Amino acid sequence: MKWTDARDIAIALASAHPGLAPLTVRFTDLHRFVRELPDFDDDPAGSNEKVLEAIQMAWLDEVED
Repeated sequence: MKWTDARDIAIALASAHPGLAPLTVRFTDLHRFVRELPDFDDDPAGSNEKVLEAIQMAWLDEVED
């Protein structure tokens, strides 16, 4: 997965962190959570606030469904 794969990352985060409310996660922690995903393979410096926000919103959508 790459930083641009927000939906795939969101699905993986929902599975890796069940019960965690996405909107309570700080971007620094979200960045770490994404890097720790086993299928994540991208430059750690390749994210920014906009990318992390997109991932967070996709994660929220995933857990609300």
